[in-house]
Amino acid sequence: MDAGAGHRPPVDVVVIDDHPLFSRGLALLLPPESGGRVRVVGTTEDASAGAALVRRHNADVAIVDLHMPPPGGTRAIAAIRRTEPMVRVVALSGLAEADAALEALRAGASAFLPKTTSPEALVRPLLAVLDGWSVIPESLLRQLLDDAAPTADQGVAARLTADDRRLWRLVAAGTSTVDIATTLHVSERTVKRLVANLLRQLKVSTRVEAAALAGRAGLEGTVN
Repeated sequence: MDAGAGHRPPVDVVVIDDHPLFSRGLALLLPPESGGRVRVVGTTEDASAGAALVRRHNADVAIVDLHMPPPGGTRAIAAIRRTEPMVRVVALSGLAEADAALEALRAGASAFLPKTTSPEALVRPLLAVLDGWSVIPESLLRQLLDDAAPTADQGVAARLTADDRRLWRLVAAGTSTVDIATTLHVSERTVKRLVANLLRQLKVSTRVEAAALAGRAGLEGTVN
């Protein structure tokens, strides 16, 4: 743990998974692997109870297994994001399925990771999604980009203001919330509001989708 870790707020996590041994394993291993910062505050094996669990524990992040009995993980994600839109969701799957990843991201997940990810490797994605990042394995991202069908996206950039296009370039370049705030001379809170508005204009749910759309729309050039 670095010198400043003790001053950072704790990250409260709930786990929605129908395998109790997996949930207990995360509850035991995430705290020591994160230097005590990440803690599991609640678990459930019922996908339909996920949103209520998040609300009851005022969680920062929900870890959701996609392959749960009905209503299933994807619907659980949508319910969580609908009732608690500030909560970040990390979707887990035993299979690296592009379709499942896309469904999870469209439902509002900020990350999609294989269920084989170790607790140690899970800590950084958990912290990254809180900073506004989307996290998926590189191989899966490439598959999603390769499979993306061409659309009539060339006119998207033209419909945006110059400020929106500048922000879009920053997002597409993978710039962090903190660095965007520095570049635009605004607060991090303002950046999160601006990015949320941009995603609505682009009709996408995540930064990953915004970056993919930027490539298809031919958004090029440097950020001034």
